[in-house]
Formats: sequence, C-alpha cells, structure tokens
Amino acid sequence: MERWADKITTPQEAVKKVRSGQRVFLGSGCGVPNALVEALVQRAKKLADVEIIHVLSLGNASYTHEKVQNTFSVNSFFISDNVRQVIQQGLGDYTPIYLSDIPELFSSGQLPIDVAMVQVSPPDNDGMVSLGVSVNVNTSAINSADLVIAQVNPLMPRTLGGALLHVESLDLMVFVEEPIAEVFQPLASNAIKRIGSQVAALVESDSTIEVGIGLASQAVWPYLKHKTGLKIHTEMISDAILPLIESGAIHTADKEEKTIISSFALGTRRLYDAIDNNPAFSFESTEFVNNPARISGYPKMIAINTALEVDLTGQVCADSLGENFYSGLGGLVDFNIGASHSEGGKAIIVLPSTAKNGSISRITCQLSQGSGVAITRGGIHYVVTEFGVAYLHGKSIQERAVALISVAHPDFRSQLMKAAIKARYLRKEMSEVEGMVFVGPQALKATMELPDKQKIIFRPSHPSDKRAIKEMLYSLSNESIYKRFISHVEQFPFQRIKNFLYVDHRGDEVVVGVIPKKKKGEKIVCVAGYYLDPTSNRAEIAFMVSDDWQGKGLARFSLQLLITAAIRNGLRGFTAETLPSNTSMRHVFEKSGLKVSSRMEDGMLFYQMDF
Repeated sequence: MERWADKITTPQEAVKKVRSGQRVFLGSGCGVPNALVEALVQRAKKLADVEIIHVLSLGNASYTHEKVQNTFSVNSFFISDNVRQVIQQGLGDYTPIYLSDIPELFSSGQLPIDVAMVQVSPPDNDGMVSLGVSVNVNTSAINSADLVIAQVNPLMPRTLGGALLHVESLDLMVFVEEPIAEVFQPLASNAIKRIGSQVAALVESDSTIEVGIGLASQAVWPYLKHKTGLKIHTEMISDAILPLIESGAIHTADKEEKTIISSFALGTRRLYDAIDNNPAFSFESTEFVNNPARISGYPKMIAINTALEVDLTGQVCADSLGENFYSGLGGLVDFNIGASHSEGGKAIIVLPSTAKNGSISRITCQLSQGSGVAITRGGIHYVVTEFGVAYLHGKSIQERAVALISVAHPDFRSQLMKAAIKARYLRKEMSEVEGMVFVGPQALKATMELPDKQKIIFRPSHPSDKRAIKEMLYSLSNESIYKRFISHVEQFPFQRIKNFLYVDHRGDEVVVGVIPKKKKGEKIVCVAGYYLDPTSNRAEIAFMVSDDWQGKGLARFSLQLLITAAIRNGLRGFTAETLPSNTSMRHVFEKSGLKVSSRMEDGMLFYQMDF
C-alpha cells in the first residue's frame, strides 16, 4: 500500500472533494458504500444542489431524509422501497431507462458524473481490486466520473471477470470494514410456488437462465434442481442459485467455460462466501450482461421477469402502479428482446393473479390510468400466473383475451369477460360462456410414451386451444369426422366446438393430447371428453384422434384419465354411442376395465360403463 499512500484517506476527508451543484453516483445494491454516504450526509450543511444518482439502493438512504432534502436530490434508475415514498411524493426523480442504455448515458456526457462512490475489495499484490457483489453500471460510472472514491472493505468478496479493476482507476480510497448488506428471501406463498412450478415446466435442460428481481420470478429456482446442463446469464443472483450448483443442475467443474455470468448479487453471507474468488462465477458490467444481441446468441435462452399488471391485449406494466412510480424497467426489456430472438428461447412474464389481498386483479381489460407500458403488445410472449400459462405471441386480440382471462383469478374471470366483450376484444357470442372459464386440475396432466419414444402430453383443455382444435378438426378425414359426429360435418363454428373449450371440470371434462410443433406452440392430436347427464349421474364420453395418430392407444390412454376424473367427481359411470363398424372404438370401451353392457338401437351401438 506504500505505492498508493497518496490515495488513502478517511471518509470525512474524501467527501470534502464533493462540491455544490455536482452529480454523485452511488454504487448500488448490496455494494452501497455506506461509510461514504454517511460522511457525505454529515457534510450536508456545507453543500447545496447535490444530485445523487443510483440504480438500486439498499439501506436507510439518509440522503433522502427530510432534514437534508434542501441539499440532496435523488434521481434513481430503479425505485427500491427506501426511496419510493420520496419519489412518489415528487421530492425525488425517477429516470425510466433500460439498464443496457445507462452506460452510454454516462459515457456520452448526456448525464455526466462528477463523483462516483463505490465499494471494493482490498487490492491484491498486482494492485487489482474487485467491485465484488455489485458491478452492473459501476464500471461505466467509474470510467466516466471526474473523481472516483472507493470504500475498501476487507469483507467484500473478490469476484472475478469484469469486476476487477486496477487501483489506478481510483482517485481516493477509504478503508472501512463493515458487514456487506444481506438480503434474505421471504417465504413464498402457495400461489407464488405454483408460479415457480409452472415456469420451471417451460425450462428445458441445457437452457441458459435469466431471473429478474421479484419474488414471483425468483420462485422458479427450487423447481430447477432436477434439470441438467443449465447455464446462468442474469443481471442478478441470490442464494437460491446455490442448491442448483449442489444438485449438479448447474455444472461448474469446467474452469474454461463460465457457466454463471451475473452483474450483481443480492444475498446473504453464504452466497458471498460461495462467489469469493470462485472462477465459476464471472461478474460483468451491464454493457456485457444486458446486451440483447449477446443474450439472443444463447440457444434456449429463458428470461423470467416480474410484471405489476398485464392487460387483455398483452401490454405489460412493470414500473408503476397507475400514476405512482413503483420500481423500474431494469433489465426486463433487454432480456425479453434477447430471449425472444434466441433459438428455442422463451421470454416469460410472471405475476400473481391478484394484489391487495385478492381485491384487485393484475390481469385487467385495460392498464390502470397512468400505467406505463414496458413491453408492448408486439413484444409479449409468455404470461404465467398461479393459474396457468398463456402464450400470446402471434395471437390475435381475441385469442389473447381468452388466454389471459383463463389464467386470471377465478373471482375476476366473469367481469373480465364482460369487459372484453364491451371493449370489442371478444365477440358478442362469447357471452354464452361467460362465467365458464375454468382451469383444469393438475391431476389430469400425464405423459404417454409410444414405442418409438414419441411423447404425447395429455392435459385439460383450455379456452385458448380454440385454434389448435379447429386445425385438428379440419385435418380429419371424412371417415373420422363421420365416426365422431355421426354425420358429414364440413364446418366447425364456435357453437360446435365451445363444449371442447369451456368445461367446468366436474360435470364436464375434456382432455387433449398434444405434441410440440417444430418451432413453438403445440399441435393437438387427441381430444377426449365426458358430458354429464345429471338425471342418471352418468356422463357421455366421446373421442377424436388425428388420422396419423389412430391405432396408437391414445383413446385408451385418455379414457383412463377421464375415468380417474369422473370417479374423483362422484360420477356413477359413462355412456357412449358408436357405429357398429367402428371396431377400434368398440375395443376401447369393451377393454376399459369397467362394468360394460351394450345394446343395438336404430343402427347404433349404445354402451353403458359403470365404475
């Protein structure tokens, strides 16, 4: 340290270099240089018009307190809870901007920085310090600032990659040992856990993952432990990543390949110890991590980010609650664009279906007045709530509205349907199924594997299956259509197919067998359902299987799912009618394992099957 003795000073002496009217950048997240912040605030009476800028602030943010508001003003790129009230009251500023754009804001001089205050680890023998838990835009702020003051903390973990910089980049250093701020993840509710589980089902092994800030997005981590070959390219990591390393879901043994790339860490000492001098982790600048072109270069890039509100056309609000600014854009748009252009990638928006203890729906007909649009209708892909997954990209307004109503909270589906019809997002005929948007039970999800290893996923039908079911119906041969409808049907309007889509999953039930399309989406190859006759407590069953998939056991497999559902719902049994010449369907009924009886009447064969 003798080489840089002229740089070493105290916090109080260092902040004397700050002058009135200057703009001061603060290192953010768990890397806030608290000793420097407190020394600066103590000097408030000798300063005026000092603008404090940061991305994500933790701690008490004493520069926002009422007694120093005449000296300091805050301008935040992301609103955390410690500055939210000040900004919502109009006493501070919020600059909405994508994280990837902030570095150029500094370097171009559009938002010049006079002083940058950051926190670093002690220098090594080569004079290299590390920005530790918070790299993000700190590097660009350091490169742009006229004066760089670093709080050197022996407890700061030494992270590698772009986190390293030479002491010569620093003008002043103050040595203060204090615990690094810790962020403990709150316990997730059952609804949040269901969101995590459903998102994990969209994640394939060998994917690259980004998970944004927010409990709903972070909930996916525990459900990824059984995946393999995962890589991480995300702006933030938390303690939740550690079990995935321990389980082997994230492979970190190959020192030549960086499997975990991040920009900052919000966690506990356990995480900080894990990342300290660990070559498996590479902490990089925002220019690197949030570059959409780089993000899109990963195959199977999965971006999981939280929203505050989504309207029925697919507009996403992420930074405000109506007219009140609440958080920020962060890396949401950067990763949404990158993942959506990745080969096999998925851009996923997550949010609980309600807010304020269930009194408000986060799925709305129109965004609340004053709400900002973070992702436009054209950029939306997946939306996930605790009630399911809605895929919206390339879908019409009517298809989007139906899909989003289906994943809204059941208490709000009927009024959302009315509002959508009034707004002309849905046709008037949809009023016939108002109050009939239900999500099927998880117990009806099953996988059938054929001898050639082809897998067919069976699940409850969904109102958003309208297009896929129509595609299947129009692909059927005349013979298959006649066997199913006992007539030569040529058209399939809404009236004919609505009973496949809108079922109560008790008296009526419909399951579909799907295979993935070559690129995105699903192809329905089997539809099976029952429809209750309350006078007998038996339900009539019917099946459709695509011509290319007949004779492979799909009807027999789906019948067993329907039997399970019907018994659970207290039904007595099934009835069915078929043409005597339909030997394959007759075989399914007669080998069902139920108590089967049949009779011939008017050229049709009628079956009764009791449980």
